[in-house]
Amino acid sequence: MDSTLFCIALLLLAATSVVHCCPPSDRAALLAFRAALHEPYLGIFNSWTGVDCCHNWYGVSCDAETHHVADINLRGESEDPIFERANRTGYMTGTISPAICRLKHLTSLTVADWKGITGEIPSCITTIPFLRVLDLIGNRLSGEIPANIGKLHRLTVLNVADNVITGEIPRSLTNLSSLMHLDMRNNQISGPLPQDFGKLRMLSRALLSGNRITGSIPDSVSDIYRLADLDLSLNQLSGPIPLSLGKMAVLATLNLDSNKISGLIPQTLINSAVSNLNLSRNVLQGMIPDVFGPRSYFTALDLSYNSLRGPIPRSLSSASFIGHMDLSHNHLCGRIPGGPPFDHLEASSFVYNDCLCGKPLKPC
Repeated sequence: MDSTLFCIALLLLAATSVVHCCPPSDRAALLAFRAALHEPYLGIFNSWTGVDCCHNWYGVSCDAETHHVADINLRGESEDPIFERANRTGYMTGTISPAICRLKHLTSLTVADWKGITGEIPSCITTIPFLRVLDLIGNRLSGEIPANIGKLHRLTVLNVADNVITGEIPRSLTNLSSLMHLDMRNNQISGPLPQDFGKLRMLSRALLSGNRITGSIPDSVSDIYRLADLDLSLNQLSGPIPLSLGKMAVLATLNLDSNKISGLIPQTLINSAVSNLNLSRNVLQGMIPDVFGPRSYFTALDLSYNSLRGPIPRSLSSASFIGHMDLSHNHLCGRIPGGPPFDHLEASSFVYNDCLCGKPLKPC
């Protein structure tokens, strides 16, 4: 081979090696991100060496064609061998560096269950245009959710549960038209639910329990026709339950317990798609709707700790199935009906009412 061909071969080899490495700017951003974190036990960052962050860097994946960093997946609770060898879950301190925002081709960012990561969610996170998954559950993140979070139009998963996030739900959040999974449980989020919450038409799970959310449940929630799981428990919500919640086609789990919700139980909820209904520990009044029928199917029905009055509806015997039921701590009165589902329920389901009687309580 003459010298010219040899040089061309070398150049082609060099070009190929460059193409198959992650860009230096991506590598620099990852190293700056790592520098802000401290993981003392597992050594998950020990593999973050060398020029090519696309190969064998723990938790990092790259696009097969562009070789830009596309996915960061760092979970503190995992079945990965690195955790099994250490026989422990992960613990990490430090902060999430704004350097992460320099990865403009990132589609998924998971930094979850490390228990000790503090600081705020970088506001520049909203400038990562292709981001689809943002999972920061189980840390000690504080501050507010970035105000411009609604700019992430491709986002399908937003999980910031089990942190110490404060402030209100950003108004722009309802612009996340692709969002399917929203989890903000167990933070210190306050203020009302956005009145246009129903704009999140693709949402299937909305989990917001264990916060300080106030105001009423927006009627627009019933516009989310894909919503299967709505958990607003352990907040400070007030006002009535929207009648339209009982008309949602796929809503299977509705947890509204431990709020200040008042008014009547909507009849629509009794013959709806909801099979797990928890309305306990509110200030609901009136009678339990006597409209149970073949469409009433409840794996769990909890109406305890309210101010419900009157008799137990006889139509409960017409329900197609009732597994667990709790009517305790109300002002119910009269004879407990016989037959299913009452024949498999214990006294704890009926205690602390005004004047209920009959099996499994004392005889009438």
